[in-house]
Amino acid sequence: MHRRSLIKALGTGMLAVPVLSSAANSGKAGSTPFQSIDPARWSGFNAGELNHLLQTHGKTSKSYNPNKRPYAVFDWDNTCIMNDCEEALLVYQIDRLAYKLNPQEFAEVLRTGVPNGPFKVEAGYKNTEGKPVLFEDIAADVEADYRWIYANFKDFAGSMTLEQIQGTEQFKDFRAKMYFMYDAICDSHPIEVGYKWILYFYKNMSVAELQTLAEASNDFNLGDALRKVKMPSSDKLTGKAGQVIASHFFGLRIHSEMVNLMNTLRADGFDVYVSTASIDDVVRVFAGNTKYGYNIPPENVIGLRLDMQDGKYTNSYRKDWHFNWGPGKTVGIQNELVAKKGYGPALVLGDSDGDAWMLKDFSDTQLGVVVNRLKTGEIGERSKSAAATIGQPGTRFILQGRNESTGIFIPDEKTLKYGKTEVKLLA
Repeated sequence: MHRRSLIKALGTGMLAVPVLSSAANSGKAGSTPFQSIDPARWSGFNAGELNHLLQTHGKTSKSYNPNKRPYAVFDWDNTCIMNDCEEALLVYQIDRLAYKLNPQEFAEVLRTGVPNGPFKVEAGYKNTEGKPVLFEDIAADVEADYRWIYANFKDFAGSMTLEQIQGTEQFKDFRAKMYFMYDAICDSHPIEVGYKWILYFYKNMSVAELQTLAEASNDFNLGDALRKVKMPSSDKLTGKAGQVIASHFFGLRIHSEMVNLMNTLRADGFDVYVSTASIDDVVRVFAGNTKYGYNIPPENVIGLRLDMQDGKYTNSYRKDWHFNWGPGKTVGIQNELVAKKGYGPALVLGDSDGDAWMLKDFSDTQLGVVVNRLKTGEIGERSKSAAATIGQPGTRFILQGRNESTGIFIPDEKTLKYGKTEVKLLA
């Protein structure tokens, strides 16, 4: 199907959902028949384990209690979709200069929550001369670029079109150094610092304005090629930090198997939630807009949150809200779901260290699905557990492979990394 036809089909629930013809299909007297997932590109073993969960905990099982509905929790970025919608939005916002910040506000936001000093040289964060890059130096360069852009861009205080601005050395420098900063902050400091930092650039936007921007970014990136691109900053306006080179993985893809799984879970009497380390208002656009097909109610998305003032975002993280990453995702599920329901999720799905704790922390969880990105760390431990029990019914964790050059699942536990030619099971 063409992309537009596929998205329309997803949004209208037209994906085929096969019905088991076994005795389990009958369920309780008068009940809706059990629905199995479309096997699509799931590994055969994984499809069987998921269908077993649906059959034994869904509404056709003898133990099903409609007043105690089982539920599933999905990570979003790189689990429900290929790549990261908030990182895609960061570049989309940079490329279109979609800010509501004057130069003074931008300078403040730019420095919110990030300590001065060098980024990790051992992680590759140095300039093209091999010298360390200091946060205070690159921040000064980006601020100078933004002040020039603000004075000249017609949507701010100048007369130049976006296309004209994009052709300048100032914009080239701004674009590369902004994204370099994001990666460098995330890899040089606790991940919380970088994940919050990119949210602060939404300051002065309303929820509606941010969600309009997020939808435009989603649509653009769904149509863009999956490609890793190097972005050098200006070699003419090197500034205090010198010339740097950033890299970004462009493009987004819908994982149709996850769309089908969510819709099948609901058909079988489960509730479906999303737990994300992106701001929840951005993920709600992708998860909830019917044209994408996931059909998640906005209140079922747990993510990061900013303080609001007069209906606009501020550059302050919400004081009474946890950081929804890693152990924080467990906190979010406990506070927002377990505290109200009295029990944990039956199914949890994730792809990275940000999900590794929620995959294992709940005694009620029957199955944890790891989208295989060939990662080490905490998620690598979940992956090893899954790899050791492939083919063993009732396993606690399963691995699902995908082709990162196409953004689609492959019917195997192994994954084909972007730019590689050989599938692998573990990192």
